[in-house]
Amino acid sequence: MAALIKGIKFAAQISNRNPALLYTSVRNHGWNKDFKPGKFPESEKEREAAAKKYGLTTAEYEPYPDDGLGYGDYPKLPDVPVEARDPYYPYDFPELKRNLHDTLHAETDFWSEDRFGSAEPTRYSMKTYWTAFLGVMAGCFALYYWLENYKMFRPVLAKQYPYEGKPHYTFDKK
Repeated sequence: MAALIKGIKFAAQISNRNPALLYTSVRNHGWNKDFKPGKFPESEKEREAAAKKYGLTTAEYEPYPDDGLGYGDYPKLPDVPVEARDPYYPYDFPELKRNLHDTLHAETDFWSEDRFGSAEPTRYSMKTYWTAFLGVMAGCFALYYWLENYKMFRPVLAKQYPYEGKPHYTFDKK
């Protein structure tokens, strides 16, 4: 709550000194219009302009289909994970394995190195993986079902009190 009050007071101070700062920051929040892709290219001339815009040749450029998802003229790049790129190439941003004006994939967050991406073929077929998974799950379920009726706790005797029949202690008021 204190941070909220401090923020409101700070905004009031800024707007008193120079109100244009506050209005500019509010007006320009979020996405920039330059980040938005253009409309889907209809003619060959529009395709060439879009390819040039994204730094691709016309042979490499293929836009996403116009299915209403809003990709517009953004190029459909191959689904190659970052792990498959050459680790020894002198990238401009080596931690991201990309250069300055490289066009990003539309699903960059999915294909980045901190996500799953199989850069090489798997060791076994998917049928083998599914068989192993379902076999382990079925085995666990079978063990659970089979051992359901067996007691899984340490046995204890009935409580023993001195002087049979007399109360050992009581919470009654005297």
